[in-house]
Formats: sequence, structure tokens, C-alpha cells
Amino acid sequence: MKAKLGMSPIAWWNDDLVELSDDVSLEECLRQSRSAGFTGMEKGRRFPDDPATMLPILRAADVTLCGGWFSGTLVDEELAANKDRIAPMIELFKAVNAPCIVYGEVGRSIQGKRDVPLAQKPRLSDDEMQTYARKVTAFGEWCAEQGMPLSYHHHMAAVVETEAELDAFMAASGAGIPLLLDAGHLAFAGGDVLRAIDKHHARINHVHVKDIRRSVVDGLDRSRQSFLDAVALGAFTVPGDGSLDFGAIVQRFADYGYEGWFVVEAEQDPVANPPLKMAQVGHKELMRVMTAAGYTVETEGFPKG
Repeated sequence: MKAKLGMSPIAWWNDDLVELSDDVSLEECLRQSRSAGFTGMEKGRRFPDDPATMLPILRAADVTLCGGWFSGTLVDEELAANKDRIAPMIELFKAVNAPCIVYGEVGRSIQGKRDVPLAQKPRLSDDEMQTYARKVTAFGEWCAEQGMPLSYHHHMAAVVETEAELDAFMAASGAGIPLLLDAGHLAFAGGDVLRAIDKHHARINHVHVKDIRRSVVDGLDRSRQSFLDAVALGAFTVPGDGSLDFGAIVQRFADYGYEGWFVVEAEQDPVANPPLKMAQVGHKELMRVMTAAGYTVETEGFPKG
């Protein structure tokens, strides 16, 4: 079995908490992640949107684009509006041969609102979840028809946060919307990561290997503190520096024959947790557990020739 290891630039530049950003260029971000051993990077705010500009940067860094976030609003808005907004991203991602676009629902979400506590996250009724899941499925099918698959990202403080909400979404949606399994977000929400893999492995096409610091997560006052408060306090980190058993998690993916990207997405204070050091810690731990699970980790970055 083959696997690829990527990173998210959120370790260097945080889009929601500017104060948790390192003042480094895109080129330096890519250099650091590649020097730690990662061959892919998800798109961040400092990436160009023109493939003619992006491709030389990726080539020089010997890194491929392994995904990127799209802020979806299907819980409130129509398919047409989301199609218009994602269309340029689809063309960009096709041009640079990215594997998928990550769909993150921001409609009604409080993930970017520091003044709104976690306990006030949006919740959908059963009927609303059914309608929403069918709409997201239709959107995923349309994106795939355009040549770029989606990967649905369950997320803290959004309409699909908990394990029960994820199960309901998966039951009401179809194969046209694959799943991004994020270990850190599911564990933060109180879910069982291994059980979720057991239930939904057939639809998983992308993986975020985000770790949590259990003491920080368990110490939150969810009636008072927000998702961004949790991030600032250090709720997330890289594999090997947190509380989750990635040996067991990666083994479970291997048991189901998952092959593809495992992406480290761990937003935290880059001053207290220097991104290069964290990248090295995460890569070392992932290589250990990948090897134990029988994976061959691909080492090629930007395609040669």
C-alpha cells in the first residue's frame, strides 16, 4: 500500500487568527515542509491563483498541491452561487493536478467567531440535515463532472461537527460526496475516530492527521470559550506531540486498504511551536506508524519531466 504525506500551511499562517502567523514567504513555507520530508502542501492564502505562477513555485520547491479549502455555503445558499465561486478553483486545481478540493461548510458556522462559545454551534433538524446532505451530494457530483472531486470536511463549530452529525450526514448523502476524515476535529467533538473509520471508510478519499492536546480540550469551558479560543490555547498539534494514538488510527486505514494523502493540519502558535520543528516531529511520527502499518510512503515531490 502506498501513502503520501502532506502539510497544511495553517501551521505557518492562520487565516482566522492573524496573530498566530509566522512572517514567512510561501517559498520558505514550502522549503521548510519539504525539508522535513513532506511532498505535498494544501493551498493557503499566500498561494497564487494563477497556475502559470503557481506551477514554477511548486516545481522549485519539489512539492505538489495536495488539496485546499473551499468555503461552502450550501446550508443556506443555492447550488448556483457555490458553483460560480468554486469554478475558478476547479480549473486551478485541475491545472496543477491536485487530488481534490476540501469542502468546508461555513454557512451558520461559528468557527471564525471568537466571541461565540462552542456551546452555541449551529444544529440542524433531521429534515434540515436530509435536505442539506442531498444538496451537498448534488454539488459533489457536479464538481466531479467538472473534473475535480470534493472531500467533505466535518469541522468543529459547524453544522456537521459531532460523530452523530457525521453519521446522519453520511446516511443522508451519497457516494457523490466523498469524506475527509479529520482525526483531531472528531476527537475534539467527542467522537470515536476508529469507529468513524469503520463506518465510513468506503467514502473516505482524504485524511487530515490533526492531533489534539487532551488536557486543553478537556479543560475548555464550552459555554464561554470559542473554537478560536481553543486554537489559541493550543488545542491542536501534530502527530507525536498530542494525545491521539496515530499508530492505531493509521493501522485502521491500512486495514481497509486506504491509499492516498495523509495531511498534517495543525494550527497553533508558531512562536511557541515553530512550524519547522513541528513538521519534523509530525513527519517522524507518521513515518514510524506508516511503516508499522505496512505503508510505503512515496518520496517524490513535484513530478519529474
